[in-house]
Amino acid sequence: MLAPMAGYTDAPFRKLALEHGAGWVVSEMVLARGFLAGERRSLELGAPYPGEERLVLQLFGHEPDVLRDAAAKAEAEFGPVALDLNMGCPAPKMAGRGGACLLQTPELAFALVRAMRQGTSLPVSAKIRLGWDHDQSLEIAHGLEAAGASLITVHGRTSRQRYGGEADWEAIARVAQAVRVPVIGSGDVTTPEQYFERLKLGVAGVMIGRGAVGNPWIFAQIRQGGSAAGPALEERVHTALRHARLNAQWYGEASGVRQLRKVLPRYFPTHPELHPALKQVSTLGELERLLSSLRPLTPAC
Repeated sequence: MLAPMAGYTDAPFRKLALEHGAGWVVSEMVLARGFLAGERRSLELGAPYPGEERLVLQLFGHEPDVLRDAAAKAEAEFGPVALDLNMGCPAPKMAGRGGACLLQTPELAFALVRAMRQGTSLPVSAKIRLGWDHDQSLEIAHGLEAAGASLITVHGRTSRQRYGGEADWEAIARVAQAVRVPVIGSGDVTTPEQYFERLKLGVAGVMIGRGAVGNPWIFAQIRQGGSAAGPALEERVHTALRHARLNAQWYGEASGVRQLRKVLPRYFPTHPELHPALKQVSTLGELERLLSSLRPLTPAC
């Protein structure tokens, strides 16, 4: 499944991930209070594309009544298959507002899950890290299970680690063995081979984040047993252009292409000579001309 990533898992990228075989996709984190107030940015972050399936909407916040009402509104307006509480974002700007800060106040986190369950008939999950600055994952997972979480995703780092070091999959495995609800593992899975190795640890599934950026084929490769070859250059060009066109449809051309500048180089890891230009493109025409040097363009999709 596609992990929630701020600035990446928007509607166009989720569409690509599903087309390539992701089982579920998770939205960028949506501020519950802003969502309730109808703030444009919060609404945009959670909005599904028309007909989107298997969307899990992720909320963040720290007020039980707000999370309860936001859960109800999300179910009514966006129709996701489940709701998730963000307990893993380590960004300093989240201080006191939710995210990984909830690992310091687990009783509040449990109250938030209970409140979300009161507001919705959908399954409610939580995505956590191992702890704030040391491993508290077993204690927190047991509390979330008791609060009614239907599923727990564990990223194998503490909040203090942010994205440094290596994810501790042995700690994730201990959580999976200790609770009755399904546990999804997350952290440092960038190849099908790593996916299948992590699955042997007893988790119910694996969440892939950074490994899918510029690489939506990873989901198809996993569904094919990990034996499929990587995409040919022509397929890379085709998919990068499709991503750009989806972005242009969703945001408007100028904004959509600009937002994709950070992703486009990831589609072409073996062509670093294109990366500076990819980070500067402003229109679909510019991108098409730039990539035409790699292979003849196929018709627009």
